[in-house]
Amino acid sequence: MRNSFSKLPLTGVKVVDFGQYIAGPAVAMLLGDLGATVVRIDPPAGPMWDSPANATLNRNKVIVNLDLKTNDGLEKAHALCAEADIIVENFRPGKLAALGIDFAEMRIARPELITISLPGFASNDAEKREQRAFESIIAASSGVFTDMGLNRVLMGLNPSFSPLPLASAYASQIAASATVLALQSRQITGLGDQIEVPLAAAVMEGLCYNSIKVENMPERYLTQREVEIERRRLEGLPMNLSYEDLQELLDPFFRSYMCKDGRMFYVVCPSHKHHARRCLEVLGIYDELVEDGLTSEEDTYKPWSEWEHRTSLGVYPMPKDWADKISARMKEVFMTRTSHEWKKMFGRGHVPGAAQRWLQEWVHDEFAETSGLMIDVNDPVYGDMTQPGPVVWMEESGEEALGPEPRRWVEFDEALKILKKIRTEIPEPSDETTQEGWLSGVRVLDLCNVIAGPHSASYLARFGAEVIKLDPSQPMYDSWNTVIYGLSQMRGKRSILADITSRHGRQVFEDLVKSVDVIVWNAPDNQIKKMGLDAESLRKLNPDALFCKLDCFSGVRRGTRTDYIGYDDLVQATTGIMLRFGGAMDRPEEHAHVGTIDVMCGFGGALGVAAALYQKYRHGRIGRGRTSLSANSGLLQVPFAYDYKGRDLYDEPSGPETNGYDALARFYSTASGRHILLSAYESDLPRFRNVEGLEELPDLPEEDRAAYLATAFQGQRAAEWVERLRAADIGGAVCEFLDAIRAENSRETDGTPGTENGSYSFSVYPDHPSGHAVTQLDPYAVRTMRGAVAAVRPAEKFGTSTRTILKELGYADQAIEAMIKSGGVSESWSDEYLPS
Repeated sequence: MRNSFSKLPLTGVKVVDFGQYIAGPAVAMLLGDLGATVVRIDPPAGPMWDSPANATLNRNKVIVNLDLKTNDGLEKAHALCAEADIIVENFRPGKLAALGIDFAEMRIARPELITISLPGFASNDAEKREQRAFESIIAASSGVFTDMGLNRVLMGLNPSFSPLPLASAYASQIAASATVLALQSRQITGLGDQIEVPLAAAVMEGLCYNSIKVENMPERYLTQREVEIERRRLEGLPMNLSYEDLQELLDPFFRSYMCKDGRMFYVVCPSHKHHARRCLEVLGIYDELVEDGLTSEEDTYKPWSEWEHRTSLGVYPMPKDWADKISARMKEVFMTRTSHEWKKMFGRGHVPGAAQRWLQEWVHDEFAETSGLMIDVNDPVYGDMTQPGPVVWMEESGEEALGPEPRRWVEFDEALKILKKIRTEIPEPSDETTQEGWLSGVRVLDLCNVIAGPHSASYLARFGAEVIKLDPSQPMYDSWNTVIYGLSQMRGKRSILADITSRHGRQVFEDLVKSVDVIVWNAPDNQIKKMGLDAESLRKLNPDALFCKLDCFSGVRRGTRTDYIGYDDLVQATTGIMLRFGGAMDRPEEHAHVGTIDVMCGFGGALGVAAALYQKYRHGRIGRGRTSLSANSGLLQVPFAYDYKGRDLYDEPSGPETNGYDALARFYSTASGRHILLSAYESDLPRFRNVEGLEELPDLPEEDRAAYLATAFQGQRAAEWVERLRAADIGGAVCEFLDAIRAENSRETDGTPGTENGSYSFSVYPDHPSGHAVTQLDPYAVRTMRGAVAAVRPAEKFGTSTRTILKELGYADQAIEAMIKSGGVSESWSDEYLPS
């Protein structure tokens, strides 16, 4: 294990990990990568999930095999827990307590203890808490498989299976960030906490940009695909669009193009003031399209009816006539060069674009290796192994994080000795300590855009942080990217608008920097120094300020693509997610949930902030937290993102026709027309004898199971089959829809965060500041015993708090008026909250 001289932020923190499968072990892995000492407790026969991925999930851990069903095993587990700062588990609610490891009792004896539980469904969900909540069961129950985006709906592929462990990946990032936030709070109060993060709630938070409902959405925001879906529904037409025809409904700046080398190249630049133009300039067709009549509206935040033209370059979505014209030319030009050439030209031209690659290629990608996004670990089972690098790191200790210790099996005595050697130093709790948020009194400046960064800062607000969002006085992105996304990621924030390249705006920016504790920004390294946010410049403005940076491609070390700009979709293309989903090089598909990696990266950013705060309070070091979309893709693909000598083919489920893993774990249609997701293992076969209508399954040859089950499941409604399966303790779930989940779990906003409402919770805002009735997911995935979780305010209109914040900074009314008149600061981008 790491020595006491380590500069990693969680050095000296002791963790006991009871986790199984992915979520629990991943939380402990994230903590271990940040320097925590982790002792993992496995059953005598080893982990419940036998996978090479365990080598990644259990790095930086020593492993002890104990039988908790024996007095000796339980006594030893208690001895290890007695030395821990943090204990992690992810069983069904109450299961670990029933075995004799009761977190509530432990915290009575040791109020400084932090415990983290990640059940599949919430412990206060009476209906679902006892279910066998495998990853795919949670996905099916939470609308993941039936809301795989507009493409799959139009192609009639609904539900659609994906092997990406979305629920576990989101839950592990949320739980790790919550745990370290509780840890930094303990360093001030002396008190720990008991935390629960249900996987179902975590995946819903990950999908919050997909489940939001805005009444009377203006027509300008409807894409061609949405219009086509509505047309087919109204006319009673089938959803049977071919992949090729579907491409012609995509925005020209948001799709893949075939290149000279037979590779597809993904372009994502539809909503920025300059990106779309730069794209056409790199391709050499900008001037000809302008001559042909392509227009750029000066102010796209005016109502659509007041525009001089029907379209504007840099606005999403584009009308079909121009979309078709631009796409046709882009197709022709992309065929003149290889994907590798375009990758360099787009990167150097500051245009978001990336070549499609398979995961196997990404694992061995030269940039991934040199930057530390993929690292080498000598595992005792698999030998030299390539694994994803650290997901979150500190700039000042990142190099150390690139050399994790491989997992190691030890006897109980050695494990206990390792923990006992580390002394815990925390203040004595005060009788006057009140229940408040972990971040009460912490002031955050959010300089981010799009989803990942802003979502990170919004997440911090629920724990009591005061968040100020600073945006340009004139918008750089269209209102789709600011206002619509902002309905989710502007919650709990105050908004100020200032042009930090102007004299007045720069002064406001520097005054804000001096006034805050934490600064969050999502931008590549080459922009940091330019804005004066490099460590040396920031130290002069505010030597105590912590800085957390999120970007697209960076790892611990610099590489050729570190400063390339990009979005979630480009990382999906670069790391093989789109090719797995689409199944072939000539038909890549975006893993269609809006913000799949973005939101996860946002939670990773919060972990970086939490680690920096803890390091400041515990070790007195001012640090800079880091994460990236590319780093988070390793966590999202952790079940198969590795390589070693003798590894089997990279043949995980992929492509549009995939319906699961095998006959025992896949979709089946039922008599009600609804699909169910069966999730069973070979060891479950005897249980089927107790399921009416499926009693013969255990006696059938493996090759006959799928046909037998497909026929049998047609005999009853989906709900009836799920009831029968659960009665036999077999995993099964109806494939639910996000719209239905929202409708069944919504209430008018009541000022609570939804943590008491089970696995799903939405609030209806009939008087939302936007003027539209809005229904959106509650901030409810993190449930605590001590630290308060707040129901954050609805998103205010951009610029609403400009004047108030300036007054708080000491500016007089006359000076504020002069600054607004100069254009250095602004109170609004538009008359309407959501431009019509």
